[in-house]
Amino acid sequence: MKTIKNNILKLSLLAIMLFASCSEGAFLDEPNPNAITPDTFWQSERQFNAALIAAYGALQFQSVSGGELQYEFVLGDIAGTESWYRPNAFRNLTFNDGIYHVTDKWDQLYIGIFRANQVIQFIQEADDAVFTGNAKAEIEGQARFLRAFFYFQLAHTYGGGMIHEKVATTADEFEKPFSSKEEVTSRIIIPDLTFAMVNLPQSWDSKNVGRATWGAATSLLGKVHLYDENWNQAASLFKEVIDSGVYALTRNIEDNFWHTNEFNEESIFEVNYSSEIAPGVPGAAVDDNAFESGAEATAMATAVGQLNFGAFNTVLPSYNLHEMLVYDEVDPNNPINDGNVESRRMNSTIVPRNFEGLYYQLPQGEPRGWGFGQSAYVKKHSNWYHLEAEPALSRSGINFRHIRYADVLLMYAEAVLNANNDVTTAIAYIDMVRSRAGVYTLQQYMDMNGGMFPQIHVSKQVHGDHPMVTPSKETVLTHLQRVERAVELCFEGHRWKDLVRWGIVQEVFNELRADEAWRQTNLNTGGGGEAPLFIVERIRPDFFVAAENYNPLQHDYFPIPNSEVQTNGNLNN
Repeated sequence: MKTIKNNILKLSLLAIMLFASCSEGAFLDEPNPNAITPDTFWQSERQFNAALIAAYGALQFQSVSGGELQYEFVLGDIAGTESWYRPNAFRNLTFNDGIYHVTDKWDQLYIGIFRANQVIQFIQEADDAVFTGNAKAEIEGQARFLRAFFYFQLAHTYGGGMIHEKVATTADEFEKPFSSKEEVTSRIIIPDLTFAMVNLPQSWDSKNVGRATWGAATSLLGKVHLYDENWNQAASLFKEVIDSGVYALTRNIEDNFWHTNEFNEESIFEVNYSSEIAPGVPGAAVDDNAFESGAEATAMATAVGQLNFGAFNTVLPSYNLHEMLVYDEVDPNNPINDGNVESRRMNSTIVPRNFEGLYYQLPQGEPRGWGFGQSAYVKKHSNWYHLEAEPALSRSGINFRHIRYADVLLMYAEAVLNANNDVTTAIAYIDMVRSRAGVYTLQQYMDMNGGMFPQIHVSKQVHGDHPMVTPSKETVLTHLQRVERAVELCFEGHRWKDLVRWGIVQEVFNELRADEAWRQTNLNTGGGGEAPLFIVERIRPDFFVAAENYNPLQHDYFPIPNSEVQTNGNLNN
């Protein structure tokens, strides 16, 4: 991937030149012999790879894989924010069709689609003789995977989108009608991923690590079928990935959120960032777009890191997430925890007041900021583990993992549970993830409690204990939805999409709002607060407004940006 990283800056300019050349004939009667045009560019394997790298570069957009995902992190049940922070409009579900991120993500996804479309369109006309080996099919397979990925994000963020299968050259081709997510899926995503599966390798050599693979295409296609509730198809595809032997869970969960050990055995699709190569001024503001090549750094660490250590902590763990991680009880016989009192999953995800080890190189008692309703801060994706503070100008080089093996294991468990009520298999795959986390597995809980396991998502602080339940399709699915995917995959871009597809947003918001109300009435927030969260000064109202505002027709998906509505004649008629 180093080769890709070193060249994205200069090669992203290629898309700009090709974009500009599409309408050049409208202004010039004579072709410029020094200009790069579609007629002169698409002549070699190297040139197609250059254009493909520009498409990969669009993955680095802050609203696709970077710091602007903070606005989606606060939509669900795993996070909150404060009223003076920009994500508050998303936390309270008061965002509109002209707000940042709603417009930015739309634009950035379509830039990625445009760049991928260039490769796909022109490679159809290319002479096979200019390619070596299977290079032509592999280049097209990568471009089709990228297009499918961008369209998947579009369809499940906005509920659909305008379908562009080739580079638009006329006004009519730009002004497409809005297609539903079902149509986008059937016309673009499934065919593209099917092609990619057939034509992509299982792995690349060391110079090309980070390119899309068979595993990435197969996993994403499985996810497409999971979202469409095609349970058997989804299960079959996930099982292919599992049985391939290509992937495994890392021993240390933090390897998936740190800059060390990137592209490891758990990584299925990962976006590369660098704090040194074209980091931007700052990385948050000078970003890639259609007309310039900017930052390769990510602003994610600045969004989640702690305010007193050079970041803004605009994303804060919800009390529910914090409490679930507290009661994600450590298995004392599991060596994964290395003697820690809390699970490695907790210590790699959030930092509470009574944390273990060091935080930004300081021991417990030294860091500041646990007042005014904050029970914990986010660790995942921040540089707390090796720096004294976050780098200036929002420059972080921690990669973002869109698909990792733990996610596939949990999606497989969900698929088999829904396909044929296979509770035993679902528990076995959930327990693979729990065992790596160093916590008691569901099977261990059942062995210790007469065949029952606790509903950890129910607040023990509020309700006095965790209800014990016997394993069934319903109880295991509830655990998967409310506990396992929440604590394992929090702040990785999945949570809101999960809650929406399950249809449980209102139910979850109502429960967490009721917990807030109980805490506001019954908790002593003076002094050092009360265990296990030690909240002081006041209870943060994360769900007070959201529970009242939520309307699935209005909030499950972002609205079409007003800029698109104003310029697209097929939308404003």
